[in-house]
Amino acid sequence: MTHINAYLNFNGQCREAMTFYQQCLGGELVMQKISESPMAARVPSEMGAKILHSSLTKENLVLMGSDMMGNNIVKGNSINLCINCSSTEEVNSFFNNLSSDGKIIEPLHQSFWGATFGVLIDKFGINWMFNYSKN
Repeated sequence: MTHINAYLNFNGQCREAMTFYQQCLGGELVMQKISESPMAARVPSEMGAKILHSSLTKENLVLMGSDMMGNNIVKGNSINLCINCSSTEEVNSFFNNLSSDGKIIEPLHQSFWGATFGVLIDKFGINWMFNYSKN
């Protein structure tokens, strides 16, 4: 089933923020440090303890977050809408439609976690992430 989630970007405070949200909202919190991922060899070692990806799940509530924006966070770019698509056709269609007159940040590609993934900023300045996993 296709659904959309908020994806929050932090400047090194992802663990603290997501733990706070878990305390406030309940649910299961899962975090992956950069050092625990295939990206570890490609980033400076001082980034190893930062959070590559986190998700807080409680029933239909899913809140995701990351420290991967580094120092580039400014008001307005700290939230992405993440669409988890239900088919290859859907992820391609949504990505192509929303990228019209926008800016592709990461073209759709096969990610190391096994999903088709891409990122864009639409013509209104909204940040979008797209994810499709066959599982």
